[in-house]
Amino acid sequence: MNHPVVTGILSYGMSGRVFHAPFVQANPAFKLHAVTERTTKTAQERYPGVISYNSVDELLQDPQIGLVIVNTPNNTHFEYAKKALLARKHVLVEKPFAASSLEAKELFETARENNCKVMVYQNRRFDSDFQTVKRIKEEGVLGRLIEVHFRYDRYRKEISKKIFKEEPLPASGLTFDLGPHLIDQVISLFGKPVSSAKTTGNYRPGSLVDDYINFHLKYPGNLNVYVTASLLVANPLPAFVLHGTDGSFIKTRADVQEEQLDAGILPDDTGYGVEPDGSEGQLTIVDKAGNKQTQYITSLRGTYNHLFNAVNACIRYGEPYPVTEEDIICQLQILENDYRVFS
Repeated sequence: MNHPVVTGILSYGMSGRVFHAPFVQANPAFKLHAVTERTTKTAQERYPGVISYNSVDELLQDPQIGLVIVNTPNNTHFEYAKKALLARKHVLVEKPFAASSLEAKELFETARENNCKVMVYQNRRFDSDFQTVKRIKEEGVLGRLIEVHFRYDRYRKEISKKIFKEEPLPASGLTFDLGPHLIDQVISLFGKPVSSAKTTGNYRPGSLVDDYINFHLKYPGNLNVYVTASLLVANPLPAFVLHGTDGSFIKTRADVQEEQLDAGILPDDTGYGVEPDGSEGQLTIVDKAGNKQTQYITSLRGTYNHLFNAVNACIRYGEPYPVTEEDIICQLQILENDYRVFS
């Protein structure tokens, strides 16, 4: 029997506590071995056997660790991921993978040079709502797609206390906060676009970074995909809207995993990842006679454990990781450019 992948998490803040530790602990393919906690030490209250290091460097020097999860502030992802790779650890990096496509290329090359895997934590591919959108698209019930909208709306007028998100640092602002989620979802469905155009703005009082983003992605067959995120939408619009020659699909953002994990619900608990009643997507199909038929589609169950299974398969068996190097380079090129034509 294979030994579990010994794992260290570089930060046990909100992301470590909610998005990583519960899955590493629950998945038999992994062993939660260590975390970094610079000040307050709380990890051992929930995971008694875990080692709590005072610094990232201490954790990276632990010879038992085979996988490092980089979930530190955005502007440190490149530095810490490269350090981990040079220490010959496999690496899972939270979004954004890096602050630029050039940094990303360097990380992938460093991984190859050190015979390690470097992967990105794009968990929103495994949201219940997006999984349902993906199924509708793949079934082809909408005919040829013409126009697609992906949105992530919030209302947070106040400036966040997380400096790395609010100061004009590398990989700051909404472009590198919600942008990677949305662009990755689009790429996972449609691949590389023909061209991309970006519009940004900052509207909150005192904001130093963008808090509004819009991307227009053009695809072959004259498909137009619009991606929008804003921190000043008091009444959010549907998160997913797909219009095709034979019908439309409209879906709100209703994945419950983050909320459940924050409340202490575990990935293997009954009801984990199941959307509440009333969150169904609306599918409207027009038949050949011009008659409209509407039905409500219950979402698939969401689970981020699929991502951790993919990490294990990549490390242990060399299977391709679902978020490819090409996906990440394309994503960052879209995020970092106001306009780009892809070859």
